[in-house]
Amino acid sequence: MKIQSGIYKGRNLQRSTTGSIRPCSSRVKKSLFDIVSVRMELAGIHVLDLFAGFGSLGYEALSRGAEEATFVDTSVQSLKSLKETAAELGIASSVSIVKRDVEQFIKTEKGSYAIIFCDPPYSWRDYRALIRDIFKSGLLAQNGMLLIEHSNRHGFEDEKHYAFHKDYGMTRVTFFC
Repeated sequence: MKIQSGIYKGRNLQRSTTGSIRPCSSRVKKSLFDIVSVRMELAGIHVLDLFAGFGSLGYEALSRGAEEATFVDTSVQSLKSLKETAAELGIASSVSIVKRDVEQFIKTEKGSYAIIFCDPPYSWRDYRALIRDIFKSGLLAQNGMLLIEHSNRHGFEDEKHYAFHKDYGMTRVTFFC
């Protein structure tokens, strides 16, 4: 898994051999950043990568100019890989790695993020509550974007902050503003 663009283009993300972590595919990642870069300047922003896994989206944002990325996950393998990638890229000071349950993090964090990437397991029990909790928490900065990757079996067109969605086979990414 490589960073696709920006100052770290071509650099590898560290990852473990565990099969329990589903990274964002290269095709989806490229498309997401094409969409985001048209709508928002990435230079200097703070991003939040929830259910971070190996940090593919957060590290891509850093490579493209984001100032800081916060990664949240509970997996020991993920946390180790996230730390190794930050060290190898020499950007540990721009990265915060948080070992915490995402729902608890949302309830207690007081930061503000221009982009929130959220990639829960496809079997996540309540996407709608997750979306509402993120907006209720105030984590999303004014004019920010929340991107949730999920199965295309779910639709959120009736949610208050829904903007649009994009399908990639069985994967759907829904954008909220």
